[in-house]
Amino acid sequence: MKTAFELAAEFRDDEGKGASRRLRRSGRVPAILYGGKREPRMLSLSQEKLLTLIDNEKFYSSIISLKVGEVTQAAILKDLQMHPAKTQVMHLDLQRVLDDEKIRIFVPLHFKGENVAPGVKTAGGVVSHRVADVEVSCLPKDLPEFLELDLSAMELNETKFLSDIALPPDVVMTALVQGKDAAVVSIHAPRAQEPDPAAAAAATEGAVAAGAVPAAADAKDAKKDEAKK
Repeated sequence: MKTAFELAAEFRDDEGKGASRRLRRSGRVPAILYGGKREPRMLSLSQEKLLTLIDNEKFYSSIISLKVGEVTQAAILKDLQMHPAKTQVMHLDLQRVLDDEKIRIFVPLHFKGENVAPGVKTAGGVVSHRVADVEVSCLPKDLPEFLELDLSAMELNETKFLSDIALPPDVVMTALVQGKDAAVVSIHAPRAQEPDPAAAAAATEGAVAAGAVPAAADAKDAKKDEAKK
């Protein structure tokens, strides 16, 4: 089983919000490890280490070598919670991985050929990405790092769906198994540029001002003619 990341963890026994707050103040992150036909275990991880990993796309779709004491366990990330206002990991859910047990995990989609697609290069269309990753099911040894979709032949107003994504052997897409063939990417004509509200208002004010000058002059001339009578 190929692992892409290593994480050191410690067992923890304290539960509750208070215990979690104390962990975070000490630079640790509360986590839970479950699955693999064993009981869940509560863990703590290094906040500093996690912050070096969370910006890496592969971290979310790779098998992690989780070391707790002298024991190493393969795992995948199932959920990560971030603080709403700080760059701080609040909690992790990790799932044990067994060689002979299929896993379900989201893997990123990579798009190639956008710039040479006729719908873009010739027709001036705009590419709209609707899906960034997809959930797959497979044995750990068959887990792909990413899935790729070729857009180089796409025309204007064309859409590609989940079923258009090529899958490696022994890898299935859970949405397709459930009969959900969602749109993934499309090329459409660019929307007409909407006028800048500030510029439109200025133009209107200018037109009103321009119309007011002749009106004022006409009123002045009318007064002169009235005085002559």
